[in-house]
Amino acid sequence: MSSGALIDSDLADLRLLNKGKVRDVYATSDPNLLLFVASDRISAYDVILRNGVPDKGKVLTKISLFWFEKLKHVIPTHFVTANVDEMPAEVRKYRETLEGRAMLVKKAKVVPLEAIVRGYLAGSGWAEYKKSGTVHGIPLPAGMVESQKLPEPLFTPSTKAEQGQHDENISPEKAASIIGQELYAKVERAALQLYKEAASFALTRGLILADTKFEFGLVPTADGSEELILVDELLTPDSSRYWPAAEYAPGGPQPSFDKQYLRDWLVKTGFRKGLESGPEGKEGQGWVMDESVVEGTRKRYLEALEMLTGSGL
Repeated sequence: MSSGALIDSDLADLRLLNKGKVRDVYATSDPNLLLFVASDRISAYDVILRNGVPDKGKVLTKISLFWFEKLKHVIPTHFVTANVDEMPAEVRKYRETLEGRAMLVKKAKVVPLEAIVRGYLAGSGWAEYKKSGTVHGIPLPAGMVESQKLPEPLFTPSTKAEQGQHDENISPEKAASIIGQELYAKVERAALQLYKEAASFALTRGLILADTKFEFGLVPTADGSEELILVDELLTPDSSRYWPAAEYAPGGPQPSFDKQYLRDWLVKTGFRKGLESGPEGKEGQGWVMDESVVEGTRKRYLEALEMLTGSGL
Protein backbone atom coordinates (compact mmCIF):
# COMPACT_ATOMS: atom_id res chain seq x y z
CA MET A 1 0.00 0.00 0.00
CA SER A 2 2.93 2.38 0.67
CA SER A 3 3.34 2.68 -3.12
CA GLY A 4 0.47 5.20 -2.86
CA ALA A 5 2.52 7.46 -0.57
CA LEU A 6 3.77 10.83 -1.78
CA ILE A 7 7.49 10.81 -0.89
CA ASP A 8 8.58 13.84 -2.95
CA SER A 9 6.25 16.64 -4.00
CA ASP A 10 8.44 17.46 -7.02
CA LEU A 11 6.81 20.70 -8.26
CA ALA A 12 9.27 21.30 -11.08
CA ASP A 13 8.39 24.93 -11.90
CA LEU A 14 8.45 26.14 -8.30
CA ARG A 15 11.60 26.95 -6.33
CA LEU A 16 12.14 24.47 -3.49
CA LEU A 17 13.46 26.43 -0.49
CA ASN A 18 13.63 23.63 2.04
CA LYS A 19 13.02 19.90 2.23
CA GLY A 20 12.40 18.93 5.85
CA LYS A 21 11.73 15.53 7.35
CA VAL A 22 8.08 15.78 6.27
CA ARG A 23 7.43 19.19 4.68
CA ASP A 24 8.59 20.65 1.39
CA VAL A 25 8.61 24.47 1.37
CA TYR A 26 8.40 26.38 -1.91
CA ALA A 27 8.69 30.05 -2.86
CA THR A 28 5.69 31.63 -4.62
CA SER A 29 5.31 34.67 -6.87
CA ASP A 30 4.32 36.62 -3.74
CA PRO A 31 7.53 37.37 -1.77
CA ASN A 32 5.56 37.35 1.51
CA LEU A 33 3.92 33.94 1.00
CA LEU A 34 5.30 30.39 1.02
CA LEU A 35 3.79 27.08 -0.03
CA PHE A 36 3.97 24.32 2.59
CA VAL A 37 3.44 20.79 1.25
CA ALA A 38 3.04 17.92 3.73
CA SER A 39 4.48 14.77 2.13
CA ASP A 40 3.84 11.22 3.34
CA ARG A 41 7.43 10.86 4.56
CA ILE A 42 7.86 9.72 8.13
CA SER A 43 10.85 9.91 10.45
CA ALA A 44 11.83 8.53 13.83
CA TYR A 45 15.09 8.96 15.75
CA ASP A 46 16.22 11.37 12.98
CA VAL A 47 15.85 8.55 10.42
CA ILE A 48 13.65 9.36 7.40
CA LEU A 49 12.19 6.01 6.32
CA ARG A 50 12.52 5.21 2.62
CA ASN A 51 8.86 4.33 2.23
CA GLY A 52 6.08 6.61 3.44
CA VAL A 53 2.63 6.30 5.01
CA PRO A 54 -0.15 6.92 2.45
CA ASP A 55 -2.30 10.00 3.23
CA LYS A 56 -0.21 10.93 6.27
CA GLY A 57 0.45 14.43 4.85
CA LYS A 58 -3.29 14.95 4.36
CA VAL A 59 -4.01 13.85 7.94
CA LEU A 60 -1.36 16.23 9.33
CA THR A 61 -2.74 19.10 7.24
CA LYS A 62 -6.34 18.46 8.28
CA ILE A 63 -5.42 18.25 11.99
CA SER A 64 -3.35 21.47 11.75
CA LEU A 65 -6.23 23.31 10.02
CA PHE A 66 -8.64 22.11 12.70
CA TRP A 67 -6.43 23.47 15.50
CA PHE A 68 -5.54 26.73 13.66
CA GLU A 69 -9.26 27.50 13.56
CA LYS A 70 -10.00 26.35 17.11
CA LEU A 71 -7.10 28.28 18.72
CA LYS A 72 -6.95 31.41 16.55
CA HIS A 73 -8.14 33.57 19.47
CA VAL A 74 -4.93 32.74 21.40
CA ILE A 75 -2.38 33.99 18.85
CA PRO A 76 -2.35 34.82 15.11
CA THR A 77 -0.94 32.08 12.84
CA HIS A 78 0.93 31.92 9.54
CA PHE A 79 -2.01 30.18 7.82
CA VAL A 80 -3.50 31.95 4.77
CA THR A 81 -5.45 29.29 2.82
CA ALA A 82 -5.61 25.57 2.07
CA ASN A 83 -7.87 26.12 -0.94
CA VAL A 84 -5.75 25.56 -4.06
CA ASP A 85 -8.12 27.84 -6.05
CA GLU A 86 -7.03 30.76 -3.84
CA MET A 87 -3.31 30.13 -4.37
CA PRO A 88 -1.08 31.88 -6.96
CA ALA A 89 -1.50 30.71 -10.59
CA GLU A 90 1.87 28.92 -10.69
CA VAL A 91 0.76 26.77 -7.74
CA ARG A 92 -2.73 25.94 -9.03
CA LYS A 93 -1.46 23.81 -11.91
CA TYR A 94 -0.23 21.24 -9.36
CA ARG A 95 -3.71 20.84 -7.90
CA GLU A 96 -3.71 17.03 -8.20
CA THR A 97 -0.57 16.69 -6.07
CA LEU A 98 -1.47 19.46 -3.62
CA GLU A 99 -5.16 18.90 -2.88
CA GLY A 100 -5.58 18.27 0.85
CA ARG A 101 -1.89 18.48 1.73
CA ALA A 102 -0.83 22.06 0.99
CA MET A 103 -1.11 25.38 2.80
CA LEU A 104 -0.28 28.87 1.66
CA VAL A 105 1.38 30.59 4.64
CA LYS A 106 2.91 33.92 5.61
CA LYS A 107 6.69 34.08 5.42
CA ALA A 108 8.06 34.62 8.93
CA LYS A 109 11.41 34.93 10.67
CA VAL A 110 11.45 31.72 12.71
CA VAL A 111 12.18 31.99 16.46
CA PRO A 112 15.12 29.58 16.98
CA LEU A 113 13.48 27.52 19.75
CA GLU A 114 11.34 24.39 19.82
CA ALA A 115 8.59 25.52 22.23
CA ILE A 116 7.78 22.26 24.02
CA VAL A 117 5.02 22.07 26.62
CA ARG A 118 4.73 18.98 28.81
CA GLY A 119 1.65 18.09 30.83
CA TYR A 120 2.80 14.57 31.71
CA LEU A 121 6.13 12.92 32.58
CA ALA A 122 7.14 11.02 29.42
CA GLY A 123 9.84 10.68 26.76
CA SER A 124 13.07 12.61 27.31
CA GLY A 125 11.43 14.35 30.29
CA TRP A 126 11.00 11.01 32.09
CA ALA A 127 14.56 9.94 31.16
CA GLU A 128 15.97 13.12 32.75
CA TYR A 129 13.71 12.88 35.81
CA LYS A 130 14.92 9.34 36.57
CA LYS A 131 18.53 10.60 36.63
CA SER A 132 18.18 13.93 38.41
CA GLY A 133 14.60 14.56 39.56
CA THR A 134 14.38 17.43 37.05
CA VAL A 135 12.95 18.13 33.58
CA HIS A 136 15.03 20.62 31.53
CA GLY A 137 16.71 21.47 34.82
CA ILE A 138 13.36 22.30 36.50
CA PRO A 139 13.00 20.41 39.83
CA LEU A 140 9.89 18.22 40.18
CA PRO A 141 8.37 16.52 43.26
CA ALA A 142 10.11 13.29 44.33
CA GLY A 143 8.49 9.90 43.74
CA MET A 144 6.75 10.63 40.43
CA VAL A 145 6.18 7.73 38.03
CA GLU A 146 6.39 7.46 34.24
CA SER A 147 3.39 9.06 32.43
CA GLN A 148 2.17 10.77 35.63
CA LYS A 149 0.37 14.09 35.19
CA LEU A 150 2.60 17.02 36.20
CA PRO A 151 1.38 19.38 38.94
CA GLU A 152 1.23 22.13 36.26
CA PRO A 153 2.08 22.07 32.52
CA LEU A 154 5.76 22.95 32.03
CA PHE A 155 7.28 25.05 29.26
CA THR A 156 10.48 23.16 28.42
CA PRO A 157 12.20 24.62 25.32
CA SER A 158 14.90 22.97 23.25
CA THR A 159 17.31 24.31 20.65
CA LYS A 160 16.20 24.16 17.02
CA ALA A 161 18.86 22.01 15.37
CA GLU A 162 19.78 21.89 11.69
CA GLN A 163 18.44 18.82 9.86
CA GLY A 164 20.40 15.71 10.81
CA GLN A 165 21.44 17.26 14.15
CA HIS A 166 19.64 16.60 17.43
CA ASP A 167 17.59 19.26 19.24
CA GLU A 168 19.08 19.84 22.68
CA ASN A 169 16.92 20.19 25.80
CA ILE A 170 17.87 23.43 27.55
CA SER A 171 16.84 25.29 30.69
CA PRO A 172 14.37 28.22 30.50
CA GLU A 173 17.26 30.54 31.49
CA LYS A 174 19.40 29.36 28.56
CA ALA A 175 16.44 29.74 26.18
CA ALA A 176 15.80 33.30 27.37
CA SER A 177 19.46 34.15 26.80
CA ILE A 178 19.22 32.90 23.18
CA ILE A 179 16.15 34.90 22.09
CA GLY A 180 15.96 37.64 24.74
CA GLN A 181 13.83 37.78 27.87
CA GLU A 182 10.94 39.80 26.41
CA LEU A 183 10.38 37.51 23.41
CA TYR A 184 10.90 34.44 25.61
CA ALA A 185 8.11 35.59 27.96
CA LYS A 186 5.71 36.03 25.01
CA VAL A 187 6.55 32.59 23.56
CA GLU A 188 6.16 30.91 26.95
CA ARG A 189 2.82 32.59 27.64
CA ALA A 190 1.39 31.68 24.21
CA ALA A 191 2.72 28.10 24.31
CA LEU A 192 1.23 27.39 27.75
CA GLN A 193 -2.16 28.83 26.83
CA LEU A 194 -2.26 26.89 23.53
CA TYR A 195 -1.39 23.67 25.35
CA LYS A 196 -3.92 24.13 28.16
CA GLU A 197 -6.81 24.89 25.79
CA ALA A 198 -5.87 22.07 23.40
CA ALA A 199 -5.40 19.53 26.21
CA SER A 200 -8.74 20.37 27.77
CA PHE A 201 -10.54 20.05 24.38
CA ALA A 202 -8.70 16.80 23.52
CA LEU A 203 -9.93 15.25 26.78
CA THR A 204 -13.54 15.86 25.71
CA ARG A 205 -12.70 13.71 22.66
CA GLY A 206 -11.16 10.90 24.70
CA LEU A 207 -7.53 11.91 24.13
CA ILE A 208 -4.81 12.95 26.57
CA LEU A 209 -2.39 15.49 25.08
CA ALA A 210 0.71 14.49 27.03
CA ASP A 211 3.10 16.97 25.40
CA THR A 212 3.53 18.93 22.21
CA LYS A 213 5.93 21.15 20.33
CA PHE A 214 5.05 24.58 18.93
CA GLU A 215 7.08 26.77 16.60
CA PHE A 216 6.81 30.54 16.46
CA GLY A 217 7.86 33.22 14.01
CA LEU A 218 7.97 37.00 13.69
CA VAL A 219 6.30 39.01 10.92
CA PRO A 220 6.67 42.75 10.27
CA THR A 221 3.73 44.98 11.19
CA ALA A 222 2.54 48.24 9.61
CA ASP A 223 4.24 50.32 12.33
CA GLY A 224 7.64 48.72 11.69
CA SER A 225 7.64 46.47 14.74
CA GLU A 226 7.37 42.66 14.71
CA GLU A 227 4.41 40.49 15.68
CA LEU A 228 4.74 36.99 17.17
CA ILE A 229 2.75 34.35 15.25
CA LEU A 230 2.39 30.58 15.31
CA VAL A 231 4.12 28.79 12.39
CA ASP A 232 4.64 25.23 11.11
CA GLU A 233 2.18 22.42 11.92
CA LEU A 234 -0.05 22.47 14.98
CA LEU A 235 -0.82 19.69 17.48
CA THR A 236 -0.45 16.81 15.02
CA PRO A 237 0.62 13.27 15.96
CA ASP A 238 4.06 14.19 14.51
CA SER A 239 4.58 17.09 16.93
CA SER A 240 2.54 15.79 19.88
CA ARG A 241 2.10 12.78 22.13
CA TYR A 242 -1.57 11.73 22.23
CA TRP A 243 -2.76 8.90 24.49
CA PRO A 244 -6.20 7.25 24.60
CA ALA A 245 -7.73 8.55 27.86
CA ALA A 246 -9.73 5.36 28.45
CA GLU A 247 -6.52 3.31 28.72
CA TYR A 248 -4.48 5.79 30.79
CA ALA A 249 -2.53 4.05 33.56
CA PRO A 250 0.43 5.97 35.04
CA GLY A 251 3.48 3.93 36.05
CA GLY A 252 4.72 2.95 32.58
CA PRO A 253 4.55 3.88 28.89
CA GLN A 254 1.09 4.47 27.37
CA PRO A 255 -0.41 3.23 24.10
CA SER A 256 0.02 6.10 21.71
CA PHE A 257 -1.25 7.78 18.53
CA ASP A 258 2.15 9.26 17.76
CA LYS A 259 5.20 7.64 16.14
CA GLN A 260 6.00 5.43 19.15
CA TYR A 261 4.73 2.40 17.22
CA LEU A 262 7.31 3.08 14.49
CA ARG A 263 10.07 3.82 17.02
CA ASP A 264 9.42 0.51 18.79
CA TRP A 265 9.58 -1.37 15.47
CA LEU A 266 12.88 0.33 14.52
CA VAL A 267 14.48 -0.64 17.84
CA LYS A 268 13.17 -4.21 17.60
CA THR A 269 14.57 -4.44 14.06
CA GLY A 270 18.06 -3.51 15.30
CA PHE A 271 18.22 0.29 15.08
CA ARG A 272 20.58 2.05 17.45
CA LYS A 273 22.43 5.39 17.44
CA GLY A 274 24.99 5.32 14.64
CA LEU A 275 22.81 3.25 12.31
CA GLU A 276 20.76 6.19 10.97
CA SER A 277 21.76 5.37 7.36
CA GLY A 278 20.53 1.77 7.39
CA PRO A 279 20.57 -1.60 9.21
CA GLU A 280 23.88 -3.12 10.32
CA GLY A 281 25.70 -4.50 7.28
CA LYS A 282 23.45 -2.42 4.99
CA GLU A 283 24.57 1.05 6.02
CA GLY A 284 23.75 3.68 3.40
CA GLN A 285 20.74 1.73 2.10
CA GLY A 286 18.23 3.37 4.46
CA TRP A 287 15.44 1.83 6.50
CA VAL A 288 12.25 0.44 4.94
CA MET A 289 9.14 -0.20 7.03
CA ASP A 290 7.39 -3.55 6.84
CA GLU A 291 3.97 -3.26 5.18
CA SER A 292 2.32 -4.11 8.52
CA VAL A 293 4.10 -1.14 10.15
CA VAL A 294 2.98 1.18 7.33
CA GLU A 295 -0.62 0.00 7.79
CA GLY A 296 -0.48 0.14 11.60
CA THR A 297 0.96 3.66 11.54
CA ARG A 298 -1.59 4.87 8.97
CA LYS A 299 -4.41 3.44 11.07
CA ARG A 300 -3.21 5.31 14.17
CA TYR A 301 -2.95 8.63 12.31
CA LEU A 302 -6.47 8.25 10.88
CA GLU A 303 -7.87 7.27 14.27
CA ALA A 304 -6.34 10.37 15.89
CA LEU A 305 -7.89 12.56 13.15
CA GLU A 306 -11.34 10.99 13.59
CA MET A 307 -11.27 11.20 17.40
CA LEU A 308 -10.13 14.85 17.40
CA THR A 309 -12.22 16.30 14.60
CA GLY A 310 -15.16 13.90 14.43
CA SER A 311 -14.49 13.16 10.75
CA GLY A 312 -11.96 11.31 8.57
CA LEU A 313 -10.21 12.45 5.41
